[in-house]
Amino acid sequence: MDRLSQEKPLKILVVTQYFWPENMRINNMVEGFVAKGHEVTVLTGQPNYPEGKIYADYRRDPAQFSNYHGAQIVRVPIFARGQRSLTLALNYLSFFASASTIGSYKLRGQSFDSIFVFGVSPIMVAIPGIVLGRLKKAPAFIWILDLWPESLRAVGVIKSPRLLGWAGKVVSWIYNRADYLLLQSRSFDESVKQYCTRAISEDRLVYFPSWAEDDFSGAAPVASDLLQRDDSVFTVLFAGNIGDAQDFPAIMEAVKAVKADLPVRWVIVGDGRASQWLARHVAEHRLDNVLLLGRHPLEKMPALFAVADALLVSLKTNEVFEKTIPGKVQAYLASSKPIIAMIDGEAAKVVANSGAGMVCGSGDALGLANIVRSMGALPATERERMGLLGRRYYFEHFSKAILFDRLEVLFRKATLRRSDK
Repeated sequence: MDRLSQEKPLKILVVTQYFWPENMRINNMVEGFVAKGHEVTVLTGQPNYPEGKIYADYRRDPAQFSNYHGAQIVRVPIFARGQRSLTLALNYLSFFASASTIGSYKLRGQSFDSIFVFGVSPIMVAIPGIVLGRLKKAPAFIWILDLWPESLRAVGVIKSPRLLGWAGKVVSWIYNRADYLLLQSRSFDESVKQYCTRAISEDRLVYFPSWAEDDFSGAAPVASDLLQRDDSVFTVLFAGNIGDAQDFPAIMEAVKAVKADLPVRWVIVGDGRASQWLARHVAEHRLDNVLLLGRHPLEKMPALFAVADALLVSLKTNEVFEKTIPGKVQAYLASSKPIIAMIDGEAAKVVANSGAGMVCGSGDALGLANIVRSMGALPATERERMGLLGRRYYFEHFSKAILFDRLEVLFRKATLRRSDK
């Protein structure tokens, strides 16, 4: 075991379609591993998320985006996301093609101890990591954040059994060639094994959850310049993607059900595919207690959370979503605020086991209305107690320091396994 605790710095290659100045959790990991003394290189695309256009500052001076807290950034050309399905598809395809070819060329002559893939959808982002793992003779780690192809079916992106079958074969090809598969949720295990058509040992399937960015787990935030505290109402805040998966129709039914008997202010922060529908619905039904603040930078979120009395997380009823822990759950726990959850499965267990809030089933609008009433009726001291329980649970189970230490040991173990062959 002492061989795993060597102090020799590691050479780590991170493969990610999205990276700083785009706002992604992987930025936090890269900064953390540089701070631990490791030599980190990031292979990524040109920044264009979420607006869909290459950032103007990057166009003017790409060199200023070539280093992040001491990590070298190697960028490859890609199609910008744009605003259409076609350009989004080209964006995805261009990254894995460009990173596998141009990226490999740009990284020629460099060696790495481990390759880490930030596996956001689509799963093809892992292909450059597999390619480079073979070229560099380094173990490839894929952090699986979404289940493919199940998530495609769950959100209705692909309905054709033939296309879903083809996507499943791509997933199998990737999983079979990865050295380690890191699972965002414990419930991913059976689904991932289903696509590992070659035998994979249990020690190479590793539970590795998300963490909250430092903004949420650090010192108390300053006052928000976007929203003021109002003690005459009970403030419920939702932050994140406003999409089909979040089931805003059910949330709006709960808003209407509660409006007559409890002064609740619903604050929605974020944007997404369902944003326009939500804005129209709020206007048409004259829901003047629903505030749509739009998308704001991550650094604004802790102050907004501090204004809220409770934080809302929701996902539609779906077998795939039951296995997922939305990244906002960790941020909510770390921020010491009670959680209202309209959700099933793994995320519901986290909220319930932590004692950090109240849970109703996915899609249960009346259930959501009831737990909002119940939470609103609690003394402020009881809600504060829930929030503190959540924060304690966060540091026991999702602390960035603990997770990064665990991953570092895994990197060293994989390096030793390779060298012993």
